Amino acid sequence: MSKIRMSVVFFGDVQGVGFRYTANYAAQRYGLTGWVHNEFDGSEACEVQGEPEGIDRWFQTIQSGRFIQIDRIEKRELTVLEDERSFQVWY
Repeated sequence: MSKIRMSVVFFGDVQGVGFRYTANYAAQRYGLTGWVHNEFDGSEACEVQGEPEGIDRWFQTIQSGRFIQIDRIEKRELTVLEDERSFQVWY
């Protein structure tokens, strides 16, 4: 399979509930790269890259977070960054 990269914004009760920790943990678990960041409007913005199956599992792990309550997700496909090697939490 080939890699894909997605821009994802999660809306709802997603800040202060372990979202970034969960996103980072799941990315490492499924071999994904990218980043996650709190936005000023209360959303969480992410870019995630890897095998489509790993990204699907990443979404499932985030959505099953104990305190995370997602109301809406906006996503779009991006160009793959070949040199990216890790997943980072941006502060």
